Amino acid sequence: MIYLACDHAGYNLKEYIKKVLQEKNLQVTDLGTNSLESVHYPQFGSKLCESVQKDNSFGILCCGSGTGISIVANKYKGIRCSICNDLYVGLEGIKNDSPNVIAFGERVIGKGAVKQMIEAFLNTEIVEDEEFKARQKKIEEIENANLLN
Repeated sequence: MIYLACDHAGYNLKEYIKKVLQEKNLQVTDLGTNSLESVHYPQFGSKLCESVQKDNSFGILCCGSGTGISIVANKYKGIRCSICNDLYVGLEGIKNDSPNVIAFGERVIGKGAVKQMIEAFLNTEIVEDEEFKARQKKIEEIENANLLN
């Protein structure tokens, strides 16, 4: 399952991403927003993160810059959200940090780059060597000490 959510500033990109994922015959749940009417991104970022936590699944968030909605996502225990607004940062984050949520900024990234990063998100095999496991453990320790749920 892949969850999608956005605010009004990420609506058009979310719709494009939904189409890309559905063309791959992937199961997608759209958590909104469903129009260009102004809304607050924390509401939709929260919905997605709660769903990802519950199902141990994946999510894709969109807002104007990708920053605000990713901040919301990273407030949730067990959520590792990476902003993917350029190919290098996005691909490196996917490869090295094993995010379960990625965020895009509709106002700052093109559809071609988004499509490439979605491919990477879906298909990159994470090499879980000792260094990776040590980093993930440190992140979990910080998270457990600082986040409630």
